[in-house]
Amino acid sequence: MVDAATLAEGINLLWVLVVTFLIFFMHAGFAMLEAGQVRAKNVANQLTKNLLTWSVGVLVFFGVGAAVSTIVGGLTGPASYDVLGAFTSVLSPDGANAWVNWLFGAVFAMTAATIVSGAVAGRTRLRAYVAYTVVLAAVIYPVVVGLTWSGGLLAQLGFHDFAGGMIVHGMGGIAGLTAAAVVGPRMDRFNDDGTANVIPGHSITFAVLGTLILAFGWYGFNVGTAATVFAAEGETIALGSFATVGRVALATTLGMATGAVGAGTVTLIRTGKVDTLAVANGLLAGLVGVTGIADAVTWPGAVAVGLLAGGQMPLVFEFVEKRLRIDDVVAVFPVHGSAGVLGVLALPFVAVPGTGATVFGQVAGVVIIAGWTILATAFVFGVFRLLGQARVSANHERAGLDMAEHGVDTYPEFGRGDGRVAQTDGGGVLRPDGGVDPDDDGGVSMVTAIIRPDRLGAVKASLQEVGAPSLTVTQVSGRGSQPATTGQWRGEEYVVDLHQKTKIETVVADVPVDDVVEAIREAAHTGEPGDGKIFVLPVEDAIQIRTDRRGSEAV
Repeated sequence: MVDAATLAEGINLLWVLVVTFLIFFMHAGFAMLEAGQVRAKNVANQLTKNLLTWSVGVLVFFGVGAAVSTIVGGLTGPASYDVLGAFTSVLSPDGANAWVNWLFGAVFAMTAATIVSGAVAGRTRLRAYVAYTVVLAAVIYPVVVGLTWSGGLLAQLGFHDFAGGMIVHGMGGIAGLTAAAVVGPRMDRFNDDGTANVIPGHSITFAVLGTLILAFGWYGFNVGTAATVFAAEGETIALGSFATVGRVALATTLGMATGAVGAGTVTLIRTGKVDTLAVANGLLAGLVGVTGIADAVTWPGAVAVGLLAGGQMPLVFEFVEKRLRIDDVVAVFPVHGSAGVLGVLALPFVAVPGTGATVFGQVAGVVIIAGWTILATAFVFGVFRLLGQARVSANHERAGLDMAEHGVDTYPEFGRGDGRVAQTDGGGVLRPDGGVDPDDDGGVSMVTAIIRPDRLGAVKASLQEVGAPSLTVTQVSGRGSQPATTGQWRGEEYVVDLHQKTKIETVVADVPVDDVVEAIREAAHTGEPGDGKIFVLPVEDAIQIRTDRRGSEAV
């Protein structure tokens, strides 16, 4: 005979684990979202921060943070508490299944922690960020949880936050903004007169992929919080806590959809174009907006909050950038901070009847959580700043944090061709001497061509057919007859008058120069402005380092 209680517990535990794994997968989304919005030279650094946020943070939350939240809840609420018991209940619980609930809380904690990394990208020392993650996982976030979900002061005041719209996302966004303000902006982000320069990230593709992964995981975040699958009633099994699952799922979906529409509409009105990154960020802002209220919001309320949360994103980002002059690299405050605040403050006006949420309770929650987060975050990063350890040196920032902090190049093959031996591209035979008899005293010439990057393969094949010697290929940027264009990054326009080009240099003896020039011209030609130019220059001398040969023999 099947025991109903055992079956219900087993299925419920499995459900919690599944949604926990789904929330954990959101870290892949954060990694892609943030990596796409930083420069190519800082991608590995950003990915490393995401990896260490989980690895270091979850260990600290296991050993310290979970217990601190229980203690704070008891200190500020009506429940009793035992300091030693708070730690032993996590480290050595009565039943192993209690760790399932701990893990569910841990993925929420690490979500709050990883939000901060994007705000301080591109200039913060890894050691400072990891140290802050330790403090956040051990104290800052657990105090917020203790005041709210663990039954502390804010819970007694009636503060309502269903799945972390303010407790997780709002706190993380405010922490990120504070950290970015203390650390200071990236080099060249602002001019001496206070005006801002746009520094586009290196991959919209990564950013959008990360957005969609996060949106997928968000169902675990919200719907997972709403449901308990089964409940045992004597020897029978009944559905568990499913009263709000449909409302939560609908609100989550409407929030993400209207958030994207709201941000896209605002950028369209302001710039005449629908900005891709703004739409992606708006989608996330809409999700944040409904996360704290998804269990109690009407569907028209979810639509309204989603639209407002998405629409405020580009406006708040501009305010942070141009008024506060804070360099929030991946827009963590308008996406997580202000959207989270907006959502929980809106609850009394968009809730279903009988919810009991009050304006006072919601405002008190926002003020206390924000105040605590700002003070704690400013203290930690302020100490590192005083010690000169908050950010990397100017030289390291220019070179990129990938090399400075990790000694790696995220894109080692970028701009270096396809890596294949040239003879496989066509049917010609390479002639390292440039087609000239070594005994010939003919002159040596340098042929330099600036071409479109997409024509490189055709030019290589064409040069091979005429027996051209080895090439030097460089990725460059420049301007000429090709007209300037207007780019857009998160709704802000900037002029693109330096176009990406490929520079080919080859040194040949004077006999095949015309053949080399014609091979390049034919292969690089499209007929449109921006095809490039070819230059032929005399070479006074050439020396082969290995053999000390000179002139045409060296070529």
